[in-house]
Formats: sequence, C-alpha cells, structure tokens
Amino acid sequence: MKIGMQTWGSHGDIRPFLALAEGLQAAGHEVTLVITCFDSESYANVASEHGVRIQLVASPVIAVEEGERIAEMVYRTRDPMKQVATILKVCFEPAEDAMFIASQQLCQDNDLLIGHYFMHPLQIAAEKVQKPYVSVVLANIVVPSAYSNPLGINALGQWGHKLIWWLTKFSVHRAIQRYPNRLRRQLNMQPTRDVMTDIWMSKDLTLQAVSAQFCPRQPDWPSSVKVCGFLDTPNLSMEGTIPAELSTFLGLGEAPVYITFGSWMPRDLINQTATLHLLTQAAKQAGCRAIIQSATWKECGLRSDEDVFYISTAPHHLIFPHCRAIVHHGGAGTTQSATLAGKPSIIVAHISEQEYWGRELRRIGIAGKLSKRRNLSVRILANQLRYVMDHPALTTTAVGIAAAMKQENGVAEAVKLIQQRFGM
Repeated sequence: MKIGMQTWGSHGDIRPFLALAEGLQAAGHEVTLVITCFDSESYANVASEHGVRIQLVASPVIAVEEGERIAEMVYRTRDPMKQVATILKVCFEPAEDAMFIASQQLCQDNDLLIGHYFMHPLQIAAEKVQKPYVSVVLANIVVPSAYSNPLGINALGQWGHKLIWWLTKFSVHRAIQRYPNRLRRQLNMQPTRDVMTDIWMSKDLTLQAVSAQFCPRQPDWPSSVKVCGFLDTPNLSMEGTIPAELSTFLGLGEAPVYITFGSWMPRDLINQTATLHLLTQAAKQAGCRAIIQSATWKECGLRSDEDVFYISTAPHHLIFPHCRAIVHHGGAGTTQSATLAGKPSIIVAHISEQEYWGRELRRIGIAGKLSKRRNLSVRILANQLRYVMDHPALTTTAVGIAAAMKQENGVAEAVKLIQQRFGM
C-alpha cells in the first residue's frame, strides 16, 4: 500500500513519525513522510534506512532570533487555550498553506494517510477525497474519558471528569476552529463541529502513541482508539554519538544529572546565558554533577569543569542510561526516553501539556513536585534535585517501569494495528 504521512513540530513531534515510517516501509509499504519543523532545517538531510521518501516543507517556520521571543511569550501565558492559540498563530499558521498543498498532494499520491493529531491540513484533505486517515496522538490528554481528565485530578468522579472534558473540548474548539475552517471553506466543506473529536481523533483509527505505563486504554474509548505505545527508534544518525570528552567526564566521578529544555532553551545569548547560570548554580547548590545541554553554550562564555559539562547536543538514548536523573521540560518524547532509561525526572514545564506530563510522572512515583519555567529559581531547582537524590525509591520505581516499557514495541504494534484495520 502507498502511505502518505505528515507531521509538524519540534524533534519530539518528528522522531516518532520517522520511527513509524521506517516500520511501515520495512513491512513492505511505500511510504512518503512530509516534515515541517518549526525551529530547524536539520531534517533536510535525514537519510532513511529502508527507503522512506522524506520531504521537508516550510522549515524552519520561525527564524532563530524570533524563537526566544515566542517561547517567552508562550510560557508566561497562564491560560492553556491562549498558549495553544499563540503557538498555532506564530509557529503553524505561517506554514499552513504550504503544508496544505503538500497534504493534498499526499492524498492524490497515496492510498492511506497518517498525520500528527495537530495536522488538520492532512485530515481535511483526506476527508475531502474520502481516503482513510490515521491520527497519531503523542499525549494522553486528547481522548476524552469518564475515567480520567486533562487536569490530572482524579477525585472528581465520572461526572466531574465528563464536565471537565466538555469544557476542554469547548475551549479548544473556540480557540482554534478558525484554522481548520479556513481550509475547509477553500474546499467548499462544512465547518468542523468539534476540533478535538473531528480532527485530532480519527474515526478510522486513532493511535495513542504513548506507553501503556502512562496511558492504559480506558474502557469507554471508541473502538477506533488504540494504544500502540511509544514510537521509539534506534539512535538517528543526525543525533550523533557520545563524544570522547563526555565519556571522560562520566568517568571522573558519580553519575551526573542531565539537564535539557530541548527546543525551549533560549537561543539569544543574553537569555541563554542567564538560564545556563541558573541551571549551573542549582546543580552546585544541590551538590550534584551535571551535564547541561544548550545549542550555543560556548558563545555564552562558559567552561566545563570536573563537576559541570556543557554540550550542544547529545543522543538521549545513549546518554540517559549513564545519568542519575533527568531535568527536562516535560515533552512527550523526552519524558518517555527518560523513563525508558529507568531514570527519575525533574520537570520544568513551559506549557500546559508539559505540566500534565509532570503531574503524571509524580502520580506514578518517578518525579517530585512539578516546577514551572516562569517561576523557576536556583533555590527551587536545587531543592528538586536534592529531593530526587534523597529519595532513591524514585529510581527504584523508574527502573521497574523501564523494564515494563522495554517489553513494548510501539512501532511494531502500530504497524500491526494499521495493517489489521485496513486489511493490508
């Protein structure tokens, strides 16, 4: 079968699609993957092991110098719906028309379409030509259930959960309906009634690409919703290897904590320098060694020593197992990678979805109290680091969950579910 796939976002939104595309291609299908990365053009030279056709569209969406202004504007916004609307306006809307053109071409050339749940251009194009569509959900706060809710509050009962979901769906629809409806008008289609259920979820097949350790299937989910697990992949060539200097640092003393904010690390030197000093001082106050990741740390005038090692990038799958704990922003990919490595997390959330992951990790016993970037200080982060070091049960629990995750194979399960559903 010819399969067209499309995703948008940062590394955490793209890596799972690369993994699934490779899995489908290896299973004998002909796959085209269209990528729009909002903050990087590094995927332009990605080579596929099995021959997936990879296309880069409108990447990067934003200029590097604009990224810091946008990130700060978003994480200082307390209203989750305003956060989503802001991200779409500045990081999605400028590329929307180009992505829509690519979506329509994918629908012309392929039998089955698979998209990131935010990818309304592909969902609309597939609906217009009446071709089957699979939505891939990367966070377990999209599919409504009376047994859970997006706020992570579990003492409300089923009616309370239903009310929160109704309010959430109403708020999401009101905040972003204009984007899909603009494209639907172009194709003479009726407006969407509910963004979450009509676009983010597919009635053909919705894959919940989250480990069952976080996201067990809820009994009231539609039969079209399946939990496939984390769409993991072996280390990508673009992610590199562990440099010799880092290997030397690891051998100089006790296991360090790894600190990364991913694409949320400030890019401009003033804010990046201030953030790096905060992270460094927190590690020193907590009395732990640290590896701190930041793209242009050298330009900030910092130097590594025997206690703190600065690095521009490192393959998380290779380095996390050597660390004591992982400090990160709470993105879906980093969260599952840290847990798969059997390490407790310290979450410094920048947006509401990341806050959800922070609460989930604390609920299952592998993280302390959630921190928020807009309130972060040296004292707060140092206290969180000490908490993890003083509570070895967090690591014990993380090791147990990692063992269970390693029994899962999200890509193989997703391929199986897709083939079963569409009779391949």
